Amino acid sequence: MREVHDPIRTYALEIDGGDRGEESRTSTDMKNLSSLLIGVPQPAPGFESSRMAYVQVPHELNYFATSQWLESPARMLAPLLVQRLERSGMWSSIISMPTSIRGDYRLDLTNVLLVQNFVQQPSRMRLALRSQLVNIKDRQVIGARNFESAEEAFSEDAYGGVLAAQQVVSGLLDDLMNWLVGCLQEDSSARC
Repeated sequence: MREVHDPIRTYALEIDGGDRGEESRTSTDMKNLSSLLIGVPQPAPGFESSRMAYVQVPHELNYFATSQWLESPARMLAPLLVQRLERSGMWSSIISMPTSIRGDYRLDLTNVLLVQNFVQQPSRMRLALRSQLVNIKDRQVIGARNFESAEEAFSEDAYGGVLAAQQVVSGLLDDLMNWLVGCLQEDSSARC
């Protein structure tokens, strides 16, 4: 007798493509900076693969059996970040690494994790990462910050987490954009 297996479902991270008021305001408030290199986002330990992670017990990482991401969360975040930065109008060019092109600034994202937390009900999708902005010409770190955001899942399953992930990613990218604007303003020491 043949065993029947549930099909593997594969999901992508996507964000709304519409213009947002904050982004258009950013481009008029800031001078157009030369170029920004985007480093390859580095995943946190346990989040290197496309497996969808969840937590039911604190500190115990598990993975859904029949649901997965298209790529690792860190890899899926990179094009979404580039898209959001290009729409901001802050930069003359956004360049994803690896590249031989020299830029004026570099943004690195590390310890990227995306996990559905079932410890509390309703479950929540959590996204966390560390960002660092570097002035390449001066070889100085302008600022570094940890970001974390969470959204309630729409249902208590993997797909409910996927829907919440779309929102949590969009919100965290908004926070990251606001942080970048603060870092690059004249009195950046108070904001970065």
